[in-house]
Amino acid sequence: MPMKVLEATLSTFDEAFDKFQGEAANNRANLILFLADKDPTTNLSWCPDCVRAEPVIYEKLESSSDEIALLKAYVGDRPTWRSPQHPWRTDSTFKLRGVPTLIRWEDGAVKARLEDHEAHIDSKIDSLIS
Repeated sequence: MPMKVLEATLSTFDEAFDKFQGEAANNRANLILFLADKDPTTNLSWCPDCVRAEPVIYEKLESSSDEIALLKAYVGDRPTWRSPQHPWRTDSTFKLRGVPTLIRWEDGAVKARLEDHEAHIDSKIDSLIS
């Protein structure tokens, strides 16, 4: 079954997240991937950890036979993300400390998470999915 992907920015997140949650019961796994924005001059993420983790995460999710929904949420450019007042850093649900962060969303809450230093590790991604 193909992976269902939604994308969101800071300004579109609430609407995308509502849709994501509304469809969550239809999926075996619901994941949220918080990522750094792409640099418009290079079309690559400004975050080296995101560049390293994204292909590994996508390969794992696409090869799964389970129905998986992925909400890709872009945190903004580097200055936006670095602000201690960034909405997802201060949010009591997500409490982001780094990007990328891959979250398993279950029953309306964060069930498990992989943070920037571990989001590229195959076995940890497998554990998060299953």
